[in-house]
Amino acid sequence: MPFSNSSDPSPSSFILASIPGLEAAHFWMAIFLCSMYIVAVAGNCAVLFIVKTEPSLHAPMYFFLCMLAAIDLALSTSTVPRVLSFYWFNTREISFGACLVQMFLIHSLSAIESSVLLAMAMDRYVAICHPLRHAAILTNAVTAKIGLVAMARGVLFFLPLPLLLLPLPFCSSRELSHSFCLHQDVMNLACANTTPSVVYGLIAILLVMGLDSILICLSYILILKAVLRLASWKERLKVFSTCIAHICVVLAFYVPLIGLSVVHRFGRDLAPLVHITMGNVYILVPTVLNPIIYGVRTKQIQKRILNLIHIHNNRTLQ
Repeated sequence: MPFSNSSDPSPSSFILASIPGLEAAHFWMAIFLCSMYIVAVAGNCAVLFIVKTEPSLHAPMYFFLCMLAAIDLALSTSTVPRVLSFYWFNTREISFGACLVQMFLIHSLSAIESSVLLAMAMDRYVAICHPLRHAAILTNAVTAKIGLVAMARGVLFFLPLPLLLLPLPFCSSRELSHSFCLHQDVMNLACANTTPSVVYGLIAILLVMGLDSILICLSYILILKAVLRLASWKERLKVFSTCIAHICVVLAFYVPLIGLSVVHRFGRDLAPLVHITMGNVYILVPTVLNPIIYGVRTKQIQKRILNLIHIHNNRTLQ
């Protein structure tokens, strides 16, 4: 990316990244991304519908799962349609205001998702380590309050990120390294001292995603200790199997997040394909995998999905 000392105090737009040499493949890449997006939307909408219509799933664990599904819908919808527009219609420009809004949505929704994953880990801890007190501790009202706190936490911690970028002048080179807007990516284009933005961004990440990941690990250490105290291996496997879906969802969220952070920090000389691929993985993989993981691991959801398919097939045959 060519660097220029000239700057503009009020940028009008940024240029979304394309993959050099693969412009002709944008149409087929968009088909793949669109397919992933449809799977994500259908899967998460199915989770919301099933939990709402199935009284046996009206429990904290599944309410948290609904929160996760709603977050994934919002996160994918705030990014993927714009990426598809870029790939299909070559609309590479995104306005400065739209870029800041998209950046805020990506980071705040990711923070909310991290908080919900922590809440789900605490739910598993209470259910396994204090089963007799689970219903008294995690009531519907408490679950709703946790959801509101998670939302407020994500918004309050990450709202300053676009506000810190607003007064900065930007260099004449406006091409981003992703096909959507991320804080560090936009910040790197500024022709001014970005130390306050760098420091605050790091603090926000450490106090939200960093702290959440530590507490999730701590929860599972305590869960593992409780499981190992059980008499037989059969009981241990049965109890710990209730955590498998959540562990997979946590990995699906944090592994792409860590990978994207490593690419931003140490991969400035990497090919644009690596940056764009890691960005798309970070946005799409959790949103696609979360409903699939819980659909496979949760018998009630499986049964409900099969019933819906059976009803649809019967109607089609009639």
